Amino acid sequence: MISSIWLQRLSNWSLSCSLAILLSSCSYTDLPIGSSSLNSRYTEEQPTLSGNGRFLGFISNRNGNHQLLLFDIQQQQFVRTPNLNRARIIVEAPSLSHSARYIVYMTTDRGRPVVSLYDRATKQSQVLTSFYPGWVRNPSISPDGRYVTFETSSRGQWDIEVLDRGPNIELDIPDGTPTTAPTE
Repeated sequence: MISSIWLQRLSNWSLSCSLAILLSSCSYTDLPIGSSSLNSRYTEEQPTLSGNGRFLGFISNRNGNHQLLLFDIQQQQFVRTPNLNRARIIVEAPSLSHSARYIVYMTTDRGRPVVSLYDRATKQSQVLTSFYPGWVRNPSISPDGRYVTFETSSRGQWDIEVLDRGPNIELDIPDGTPTTAPTE
């Protein structure tokens, strides 16, 4: 007769084998690899979705470069973002507007963290907080692209700031139709 101790050991061994089989079937080698695949063998982190759910922005270490990538979920391919990722520049904490026309992110300017904005229409980046007092972190952009929020330490503690890019910017709006700016 098999003792209860042996039954317990057999049960534990069976569970361990089942977990090992399950984990080995989910190994990173099963992930799609290539220029058009979403995941790679490198670190992919800090995901953010556009307001319309079509675009995914994230930070990746593929090809040995720390870079912000934009992936079109509908087309299942990466979107080119010329002038966004540059050599020896680290980008972090991306946030996307409604159709991902505008991307805000953290980078550094002369050794200080700054919030920058990339416009996919003009293919240009601009620093939004270069002369801002204190340190900044965790930027986020409104769906229409007009407002950017971030945390700042300008008062000696972490506070929230809202930056209004102004009524004259070209808004990122859901269907492309013009809207009137909100009245103050």
